[in-house]
Amino acid sequence: MSEKVLVSTKHKSNIDIKRDWYLFDAKDYRLGRLAALIAPILIGKNKTKYSPHLDFGDNVIVVNARKIKVSGRKKEEKKYYRHSGYIGNLKEENLAALLKRKPEDVIIKAVNNMLPKNRLQTNRLKRLHIFTDDKHTFNKVKFKNIK
Repeated sequence: MSEKVLVSTKHKSNIDIKRDWYLFDAKDYRLGRLAALIAPILIGKNKTKYSPHLDFGDNVIVVNARKIKVSGRKKEEKKYYRHSGYIGNLKEENLAALLKRKPEDVIIKAVNNMLPKNRLQTNRLKRLHIFTDDKHTFNKVKFKNIK
């Protein structure tokens, strides 16, 4: 009566990945808006092949991290904490002090909080390259523009 037709599903694999490069200038953006643009690119949601269990994300370079903008009184009121693991060794500093000491960490922490908390998170963050000034070491790479 009816013939059975075998239908196979083609699964995506890590072999099919082609990673693009994106360049962002942080002086044109506010901190949260920049992190909200970077996170989906690192995840790979801008690609048609997106699959949540595979890492199809692209590489992102951010320059001028020192010149990032924030709104309101966040530079004085936003707190960042770090702890060495020893009793009583909790360190606290505000956004202005962290921007002066290590401006890359501000963007890394903002993007990290927007990524899904799974085993792909560390590999996605490794593809985020942040530079404090205009110069970067990826001169031979062809970038895609974002506006």
